[in-house]
This record gives sequence, structure tokens and C-alpha cells, in this order.
Amino acid sequence: MAINVRPLGDRVLVQPIEEKETKKGGIIIPDTAKEKPQEGQVVALGTGKVNEDGKKVEFTVKKGDKVLISKYGGTEIKVDGESYLIMREDDILGIIG
Repeated sequence: MAINVRPLGDRVLVQPIEEKETKKGGIIIPDTAKEKPQEGQVVALGTGKVNEDGKKVEFTVKKGDKVLISKYGGTEIKVDGESYLIMREDDILGIIG
């Protein structure tokens, strides 16, 4: 399904990967006690950052990458009932795998 949101500049659209409902031992964690996800998948990239010389800087991440994100980084948005984060590429801590 295509997303109708295209980030601008050096921003990246990330879909958070939610934790599983059940932990070891079969304990179910309610939504109010869950921590914010720290992993996500890159869904879309912005137009790119421009350095002081006026040249575009390529993104380090690419569409489809699984990334580690800061717990409270980015701006949360909802599109068609799905939650996404728009954040600067600098707010991405690393690429997983």
C-alpha cells in the first residue's frame, strides 16, 4: 500500500515495530505499561540534506532498512490508522542487521 506522506529535507518516515503482546511466561503487558518502540522500518526518505557548499548529501539509510531509533525522537503521525514517525536522519541511532 502506498503512503501519501513524503518527508522533506533530511527527514525520514519510519514505521515503529511494536513489541509482541506476550512476554516469557505468558504475561500480557497492557498498552499503558508498554514502552515506546525503539526499532522501526524506514518507509520513505526526504529530498536530502544540502551541505554548506550547496551539494546534496546522500542518506545513510535506505527504504526498507530496520533501524534503531531514540525512544522519544521524531514526531508521531497517523496515516490510515497506522502510526509513523517523521524524524531527521540524525535521530536514527543505527541500522540493525
